[in-house]
Amino acid sequence: MHGMTSYFIRRILLVPVTFVCITFVIYLFMRLAPGGPIEQAQLQIQQQAMAEGGAGGAAALGETGSYDLPQEAMDQLKRYYKLDRAIPVGYLIWLGLWPDDAAGGALNGILQGNMGMSYRYGDPVLATIVSKFPISIYFGLIGYIATWLVCIPLGVKKALEHRTFFDTATSVVVFLGYSIPGFVAALVLMLLFATDNYGMQFLPLGDFRSAGWDEMWAQGAYWWCIKDQLAHTAIPLVAYMLAGFATMTILMKNSLLDNLGSDYVRTAFAKGLSEKRVVFVHALRNSLIPICVGVGHAIGLLFAGSFLIEKTCNIPGMGLLGFNSLVERDYPVLMGIMTFGVLIRLTGNIISDIVLALVDPRVRFS
Repeated sequence: MHGMTSYFIRRILLVPVTFVCITFVIYLFMRLAPGGPIEQAQLQIQQQAMAEGGAGGAAALGETGSYDLPQEAMDQLKRYYKLDRAIPVGYLIWLGLWPDDAAGGALNGILQGNMGMSYRYGDPVLATIVSKFPISIYFGLIGYIATWLVCIPLGVKKALEHRTFFDTATSVVVFLGYSIPGFVAALVLMLLFATDNYGMQFLPLGDFRSAGWDEMWAQGAYWWCIKDQLAHTAIPLVAYMLAGFATMTILMKNSLLDNLGSDYVRTAFAKGLSEKRVVFVHALRNSLIPICVGVGHAIGLLFAGSFLIEKTCNIPGMGLLGFNSLVERDYPVLMGIMTFGVLIRLTGNIISDIVLALVDPRVRFS
């Protein structure tokens, strides 16, 4: 027990060091990547001037013959996004370990709870990100639970009927699902069941809920709201399940097969225990250990969502927010999302170790 406690203390103490290293690399790449906020503002000026045309367009022309931001505006943008500071200094300001001139020389970074303002939305980054959590958690949680409900029984059935027709046929289906990315499956399902191309249009074409859902719920139309939510959940749910469907099914099957061939199982049969008791009480319990360890890693999906699936299904969660922020070069939001992602991943790794220590008494950390 002492060795396990010291192990987890060391793991927790390594979290800040790992966090700083990862977020600095992310900040470095964002600072060096082209198409930042100044370039985005320049592009907006060009589009606006070209749309206005005539005198407005001519007035926006700079000395180089292109539509330029005034130098004063460019300097203000650089100061606002800390682009006028060296990269290490800018990172320390963002982290909250270096005085921020915009805050009167006070520390004003993420350690003080300030992630900045969104360039695209004009709102605080923290509030923008937190507002998307419930939607991503909803799809991530039901997708993970549904994967367990399908893959565990399927893996057990495949192990008990190893090398039979059922095992072979389901293996084809499992690996076919593994080879199809979730967002591609979502596109195919929307084409089949959310458009009238094939006469089977009975599911909505993306989005989280129908317009007016909140009003209908307030009016007491609960059954309509439940059916509408389930309809909007069906396609994203399948897309989320495909991510871990094959891995969990094959892991469950192989783990159970290994345990069925163990000495303790043969001993249990020799004592006269029934096959059902040996399989579902002794072997299955130990076979679930590798899958239980993955619970911590699944936390990342619950909060972060999927960029491509949410973009494909137009689900306004963390994934779509991250995708739009990447396209718009919304650096503060991107850094905020990456910060949450790193913290969730590091926390998930520790939770996985704790779960492993709890469910498998053979594990000893030192």
